[in-house]
Amino acid sequence: MITRREFVNLSAAALAAPAIIKTRKPAAAAPIAFSTLGCPAWEWKTILDQAAQHGFAAIEMRGLVGEMDLPKSPQFTGVKLKESVKDLEALGLKISDLGASANMHEPEAAKRAKQMDEAKRFIELAHQLRAPYVRVFPNQLVKGEERKTTIDRIVAGLRELGEHAKGSDVTVVVESHGEFATSPPLLEIIQGAGHPNVGFLWDAHHTCVAGEAPAETFKQLGRYVRHTHLKDSRPPKGDEKDRRYVLTGSGEVPVKETVKVLAAGGYRGYYCFEWEKRWHPRSKSRKSRSRITRK
Repeated sequence: MITRREFVNLSAAALAAPAIIKTRKPAAAAPIAFSTLGCPAWEWKTILDQAAQHGFAAIEMRGLVGEMDLPKSPQFTGVKLKESVKDLEALGLKISDLGASANMHEPEAAKRAKQMDEAKRFIELAHQLRAPYVRVFPNQLVKGEERKTTIDRIVAGLRELGEHAKGSDVTVVVESHGEFATSPPLLEIIQGAGHPNVGFLWDAHHTCVAGEAPAETFKQLGRYVRHTHLKDSRPPKGDEKDRRYVLTGSGEVPVKETVKVLAAGGYRGYYCFEWEKRWHPRSKSRKSRSRITRK
C-alpha cells in the first residue's frame, strides 16, 4: 500500500521540488490534488481548510455541495466569485481543473447544444478562477451509427471548445473514459482535433483496467497529458464485471508505477486523487456499491 507520505516524497523528488513542509508556502507543496467528488457534503471553506492542513497543492472542482453545474454555484457567481479567488490565494492553493460532464459524442442536436453550452460555461468560469483545465468526456460510440460519424462529431466538438478557450489560458482536456479508455481511440480524437487548447486527462484507473500498461499509455499519449486521475480498485473473487473501488494502494491498479512513468517522462501537472464518494457513498449497501459506474 502507498501511504500519502510515500506518494508525496515520490512525486516531489521526481519533480525536483523541495520536501513538503507544514507551513503553507506554495513553492514547498508537492503537486498533488484531490477531487471534490470525495467530499460531496463539504462547504467551500471546509474544502480549502482540509486541503491546506493536509499539504495538498490544488483542488479539482467536481461539484460543490449539491451543485454539479459549477457556474451556477453561488460560490462562483458575482461578488462571491472574487472572494473565492482571494480565499485560494490566502492559502496558497490552486484549482487544478473544473470537471464538466459534457459528452462530445451526443448525436441529438438539442442535447448536443446543451452539452456544448455546459462546457463553454465551464471554460469561462475556469478563466475567472485561473484554473488551467476543463475536463470533458469523449464518451461513447453511438449505437447504429458508423464509427467514423461518431468520431468526427467528437473531434468537431473538441475543436469547437478549443476555439472557445483560445486566449483564455484554459485548455480543454478529454478524459480516458467510457468507450475511449485506451490509447488508440483517444489518440485518434486528440490528433483529429489538432488544437493547442485541447489536451488529455489521463484517468490511469480506466486505461489500466482496460488492459493497457501505464508505460504504453504514456508512450502513445504522454505529450498530450495535462492532468491525471489516480484511484484504485479490485474485482472481488476475480470477477472483472464486479470491480470495486478501494483505498489507493490496496487494490490491483498500478498507481505507483503510473506515478513513476509520469515523473520519468517529465510530466509537470498535478497528481489528483479521485475518490468517487458522490457516486459510491460508503453508507450504501455492499450490493449497491458493487459495480463501478460514473456520471
